[in-house]
Amino acid sequence: MSAKIRLKRFGTTKRPYYRIVVMDSRAPRDGKAIDEVGLYHPIEAEDKQVRLEAERIKEWLQKGAIPTPTVKRILNKHNIFVK
Repeated sequence: MSAKIRLKRFGTTKRPYYRIVVMDSRAPRDGKAIDEVGLYHPIEAEDKQVRLEAERIKEWLQKGAIPTPTVKRILNKHNIFVK
């Protein structure tokens, strides 16, 4: 099983928010997550947009989880560096 760190969509039409989750790469976008490691709310003010659990994210990255390009950009912006 290969794990990915990706976004899981919630909210209503035109008012989305996302949970940053660790999932099996074969699972559907809104399927069951292995672990929830953060929140991304693009509509909020800049300082309230992202909440991350850095230690758990680093744990998953060490275990071999691969972030999607969008999650990778969010993590790098918040100083959790991903190669």
